Amino acid sequence: MSISEAEEVDGPISATAVEPAYPDSATWVARWLCPNLEREIKRTFEWCPQWWDHPEAVQRIEALWRAWEVLRLDGGTGMSTWWVDHADPQLALLCNPDIGPFGHCHTTHGRDITPLRTTDPPDDWPLRLTDTVIATSPPSPAAKSEGAHHG
Repeated sequence: MSISEAEEVDGPISATAVEPAYPDSATWVARWLCPNLEREIKRTFEWCPQWWDHPEAVQRIEALWRAWEVLRLDGGTGMSTWWVDHADPQLALLCNPDIGPFGHCHTTHGRDITPLRTTDPPDDWPLRLTDTVIATSPPSPAAKSEGAHHG
């Protein structure tokens, strides 16, 4: 049964009710993304064939694939939305030679950048953050006007 036939019988269907076109992001990259991108690899655009070895790239490409799987089902502006709102900004960042994860892969695959450092938050972190935000927030306009009436 096709998507349009299913819609006629059951009404609009969700993206989760339809089998994905590709079983995973790696297959989608190999069979859809790369064949459909026409870019010259040079110092203004970097692509790494070993994209799967860059943790940030994996997360971004996984998000691109998932959005593509949903938006491909929209017969209207779905694919335009995918390109403009998802692919264009993600690929611009991924393939940016200065700040993207592929920036060190110009001639060979490279991962000489260490991940960002982090430290564990204090035990009372969520509460501390909330209390700090509330304590340092400026009074609301209503609170200011109330104070003006009482003075």
